[in-house]
Amino acid sequence: MERILNVLRTYHPLVWVLVGGTAFARTASFMSLPFLALYLSRTTGLDPFVTGTIVGAGALASTFGGFIGGNLSDRFGRKRVMLSTLFVWAVVFWGFAMAEEAALFLILNLLNGLCRSFFEPTGQALLADVTPPDKRMRVFGFRYMAINVGAAVGPLIGAYLGMVSGKITFWITGGAYLLYAVALLIMMNRFAPAAPAAPPERTRFTAALRVIRKDAALGWFILGGILGQVGYAQIESTLPLHLKTLFGENNALYPALLTMNAVTVILLQVFVTRWSERRSLIGNLGLGCLLFGLGLSCFAIGEHWIVMALGMFILTIGEILTFPTSSLFIDRLAPESLRGTYFGANNFRNVGFFIGPALGGWLLGSHGGKAAFGLIALLTVCGILFYWMGYRVWLQRKNAPGKESVSNTSLSAAKAVR
Repeated sequence: MERILNVLRTYHPLVWVLVGGTAFARTASFMSLPFLALYLSRTTGLDPFVTGTIVGAGALASTFGGFIGGNLSDRFGRKRVMLSTLFVWAVVFWGFAMAEEAALFLILNLLNGLCRSFFEPTGQALLADVTPPDKRMRVFGFRYMAINVGAAVGPLIGAYLGMVSGKITFWITGGAYLLYAVALLIMMNRFAPAAPAAPPERTRFTAALRVIRKDAALGWFILGGILGQVGYAQIESTLPLHLKTLFGENNALYPALLTMNAVTVILLQVFVTRWSERRSLIGNLGLGCLLFGLGLSCFAIGEHWIVMALGMFILTIGEILTFPTSSLFIDRLAPESLRGTYFGANNFRNVGFFIGPALGGWLLGSHGGKAAFGLIALLTVCGILFYWMGYRVWLQRKNAPGKESVSNTSLSAAKAVR
């Protein structure tokens, strides 16, 4: 017990509020949002194309709204942006429960995407604000594990509640976000972090493009991230269609692979993160890209469930390495006064989530699963080149030695000049 208390005392109290709140809120959102398409179909009778357009609108808003939320948090403080976003988010989910018209569902899902794009970069920036540089890799790992706890538990609860009423899941999700907002308000009033200095940029979309243009390291990193997201997007788009072709319409392999993905993250996140802390940023990102490519290659050649499971396991280890390291790299790039802006600009990597499903679907339909996953695996591995270009620019700017370990990076790295 004493050991656990010592671990808890090692980190700022707001770290545990954000990590615990992430697990709680993501469990609630995974109860409802994965079933939004089915809920729309039952509620409105829309055709699949319109339903897909409404569901995809949230991701579109999230991709292009991140900079605004991050920049607002730099200008007016993390507290105002995070709390106001959570309260609005609760109302959005309650709106889903009451909506009946397609246009209203579209507006609500756009707001849902904007809320996510405002809250996520600001939350990551706050974690970095209250955590010493040598512990940030582990903290970002805690956050990512919390997300996967929600991904593992939420859909199971949502599937059960959905048999009773689709509306109830949205009512519960809204209530969960309201509780999260209240808890965060109390803790932020008690453990208020220092507000960052105001940045010179104004809050507008074109400023995000200027940030990328001025910071070549960020631009290269985003390009590498886009390729990584193209590969990762196949899990929810091309993979189920490929498995349907191989194993039939009603095979249980796909949900089993999704569960395996979430459980693997939960079980191995801490161990992989501790191991990765002794490695360089580019070493973690490069190995993560290679594992992504190897996992996708298993999907290409696999004709037995064991090969598919092996591919998902390998890809998941790459995921554990890549996603927290990506957050840490953005933290290292960003000046303290623009940390939220940088995390927001990083949302442009999500363009890969738009390219990936379309590219994978086209390749699957025209060339088959082997070619689709093989070519996308190769494309994903090419992300290493862009990551290396960004890393090299960052090192040149810092005049640092080539072998930079996560564990020994100094605070001055977070204050790099663009």
